[in-house]
Amino acid sequence: MSFGVMIVGLGQIGMGYDLHLDPTGHIYSHARAFSQHPSFHLVAGVDPEAQRRQNFEQKYQCSAYMDIDAALGHHQPDLVVIAVPTDLHGETLQRVLGQSHPKAILCEKPLSYDLQEARDMVQTCAARGVNLYVNYMRRSDPGGIEIKRRIDSGEIVAPVKGVAWYSKGFLHNGSHFFNLLEYWLGFMVCAEVLDPGRLWDGIDPEPDVRVTFKKGVIVFLAAWEEAYSHYTVEMLASNGRLRYEQGGEIIHWQTAQPDQNFADYTVLSAQPQNIASGMDRYQWHVAEQLAAALGGRNSHLCSGAQALATSEAMQTIIGMR
Repeated sequence: MSFGVMIVGLGQIGMGYDLHLDPTGHIYSHARAFSQHPSFHLVAGVDPEAQRRQNFEQKYQCSAYMDIDAALGHHQPDLVVIAVPTDLHGETLQRVLGQSHPKAILCEKPLSYDLQEARDMVQTCAARGVNLYVNYMRRSDPGGIEIKRRIDSGEIVAPVKGVAWYSKGFLHNGSHFFNLLEYWLGFMVCAEVLDPGRLWDGIDPEPDVRVTFKKGVIVFLAAWEEAYSHYTVEMLASNGRLRYEQGGEIIHWQTAQPDQNFADYTVLSAQPQNIASGMDRYQWHVAEQLAAALGGRNSHLCSGAQALATSEAMQTIIGMR
């Protein structure tokens, strides 16, 4: 069975990130992922910019429309992807549900900058029987899933301690890693702001904060996006060290072992074990998890309710600044 997909917003994540990259090696956008995955087919794109619509139609041989009303007048998709700016998420979702009844909606993160709007989005989808998912794509990556398996099985022994570096705003990019750490370590128990930080782009706070999750403590530290992007997590367990580098492109596990030269000392293995990552095709893995969910199978997608819990925890922290 192939599910029809409509993408609302043909910017970078909607179409642009991989538009001019080798399609066999890079799948970073919704358009490429759903055009290639056998469980899906594109039925329409929506964007107010004429050049983007033209690029979409030429690249994917699929109709593009200026607005949602026009698109839904011609198509009734199974899946709607909301990839517009965050402040338009709520309005877009309501317009989609006002004229269609998709099986699922995949929304970009965060759900909303406004908590009440995010709650309304989750409640509206639940009331309509529409599955809402949020594109925290690292939860769908094989490497991220393997880390969760190891923590849940005790192969990585909890509780852990760690550091997560983020840049370009706590809500915008920090939420990727906050949500990922909730996926690995469970819900937030408490938090302490160490430094209130600045506002990224005058809107998004960048605090340094110590967060206690159910299975460990992570200190989030803000880097400087204007200097370079930096997204990495280091976690120490009693039996080794996990390094999640370059946003998850490189994942290494070092096991604790006896020191060969000094008795009674334990050190980390000099030869780290590589945990395979699929971040060069991260949107493909999201599509794969969506296919599982729509087929009634278990998936690792972030639900709307889980994304709302992430937003509520992060807004609690922001309120402490």
